[in-house]
Parts: sequence; structure tokens; C-alpha cells
Amino acid sequence: MGGNTLLEFRMLGFDIKLDTSWLLIAALITWSLATRWFPSVLPDYSQMSHWLLGALGALGFFTSILLHEMGHSVVARNYGIPIRGITLFIFGGVAELDHNPQTPKQEFMVAAAGPLVSFLLGLLFFGLGGMVQSAELSAPFAAHAGIPLAAVFRYLFIINIILAIFNLVPAFPLDGGRIFRAFLWKGLKDYGKATRWAAKTGMFFAYALMAWGAWDIFLGNYISGLWSFFIAMFLHNAAKASARHYPKK
Repeated sequence: MGGNTLLEFRMLGFDIKLDTSWLLIAALITWSLATRWFPSVLPDYSQMSHWLLGALGALGFFTSILLHEMGHSVVARNYGIPIRGITLFIFGGVAELDHNPQTPKQEFMVAAAGPLVSFLLGLLFFGLGGMVQSAELSAPFAAHAGIPLAAVFRYLFIINIILAIFNLVPAFPLDGGRIFRAFLWKGLKDYGKATRWAAKTGMFFAYALMAWGAWDIFLGNYISGLWSFFIAMFLHNAAKASARHYPKK
């Protein structure tokens, strides 16, 4: 995180910070949707329409990330864990817990809440897209407005399902890695050792993602390849820092 706050507000009792680095991913998502996604699914619409829909899709993605992190925060607060705030930045978002969960069950529940919210959002957008399409069939004159809205809902359905599945990869510090740590903690009865093992899986996954990014770049997919590589670097550094925090005794 860059540490420069672009916007700060409160929602459901949580302090939300939007880091300036988020502008880059917002611009990248808008550009990608406006030049690739919407021209492919709505070829008969104007370039201006594609850019407006791209901005709307980016806003929906922002909201989805925020709700994902709020899922973590609400469950943590229910367990009595204070939340210092939620920060949204270039690589997604993070709910800043005042202290670690006290039991494996708490760790599991807090970690699983985010992907669950993303799955539910995916189902919600899938249902909304279906409702819009049904309305088009019953009211053809509304189709002109309904088709682009259905395309936005379709994108948000897909991105939320991808977000949930990616976060469930058992690689720390992803949510799946935290769930993995909860099971290790339960079995090993040692939080530090569980963290070290979960961090090792996170670093292994980061190396695999780096290799994937390098291969993507080799194939000419420079933006997606570089993005995979940067995410891998972020995950690797976060996992390595966590492992260092709990050295072998």
C-alpha cells in the first residue's frame, strides 16, 4: 500500500480508506472493459457507451471488493476483534484487524467470510442479469436499456466468482491460505508453526504465478502477464514477512 489516502469515509461503523494506488487499477479495469469486454459482447454500441459501461463495471468491481473486505470485518467484529479500518489499494483490499484471531475457529470464520460474500454477490448479479433479460423478452421496447445493463451484471457475476475462487487458493496471505493456517493451527496446536507452513505455500504459489506471468509476457500478453507478476511479488513479500514474524524457536 502506498500510504496516500485519496478518499476516506465510514460505512457500517468501519473506517474505509481508498489509497491513491487504486486509481491505477480503476483506470486499467475501465480501459480493459471499454476496449475488450464490452466491444465483444455489445459490438453494435458506440465507443462512448463502451467507456461509460466500463466505468460502471469498474465501480461495481470496487463495490464488490469493499463488500468482500466488509465480510471479513463484520465477522471479526462479532468475535470481539477490533477493526482499525479497511483499505482498498492497487492489489485489492485489506481489513486491518487490531489483533489476530484467538482460536482456529475464529481464523477460519473470519477468512471464509470474504469469499462467501463474493460468491453471494456473484449469485446476486447472475440473478439480476437474468431478471433484466426476462424483462427484455416481455417488454421489447426496454431492450435498448436492458442489454447493456445485463452485460454489466454478467461481468460482475464472472469477476466475483473469480475473486472468490482465487482467494480460496490455499496460499497465504490469501483467504484460502488463512483457512489453511486455521486447519494447521488446529492440528499442530502451534500458531507460529502453522503460519510458517501456510507462508511457505504462499511463496510457492507466488513463484508459480510469476512463472505464469512470464509465460504470458512471452506470448505477447504484456498487461496480463505483468499484472500476474506484480501480484505474485506482492503475495511473495507478504508471505515472507509473515514467516519472518514467527521464526523457528
